[in-house]
Amino acid sequence: MQTSAVPDLAHTHARPVHWLATATAMSAVVALAGLLQPDHARAGQPGSRETTAAAPAPVPAPDADGVALPLECGGAPTVVVGRATGDLDGDGGRETVVAARCEAGSGTPPSGVYVLARSRTGEPRVVATLLEPARRQSVGELAVRDGVVTAELLGYSSPDVPRCCPDERETVNWRWSGGKFVESGVDGDATGSV
Repeated sequence: MQTSAVPDLAHTHARPVHWLATATAMSAVVALAGLLQPDHARAGQPGSRETTAAAPAPVPAPDADGVALPLECGGAPTVVVGRATGDLDGDGGRETVVAARCEAGSGTPPSGVYVLARSRTGEPRVVATLLEPARRQSVGELAVRDGVVTAELLGYSSPDVPRCCPDERETVNWRWSGGKFVESGVDGDATGSV
């Protein structure tokens, strides 16, 4: 008979007392884990008295329909030619930016760009004018990205240019800063504030 190089492992044989002690210890660990779990882990279990409140539905951005825009059209109706939405002032609520002009039979009347927000009663209202129609520019593209309003402004180099065909184009941004909208060109140079 050959002797083993490994020491005798007779003391490692499990007896029923060892199994009973192991089962008792495991039961205690499982019971303790059940008692120490966080409350939110039981929120959906039967018998739980806690209820979870649903997150409030986000308030939609104000709609421009029916809002009196500060355009003087001499009795002609106004028309919204562009709109974009986003959180402009970082308060978590969405605002609407609209480009509007007087409806004309021909030509391209100047546009105004306005910011709409909800009043305390929930009604949409004009809170800022970004582009005055007196600047005699119309709006091409209008967008809101990361709280910045971007507009492509179209204009005329002289009174001789037909009003159907703007020959000047620039892109400007407006960003909420220090309690007002600050206008800048696409290169970031500030051009004015509202």
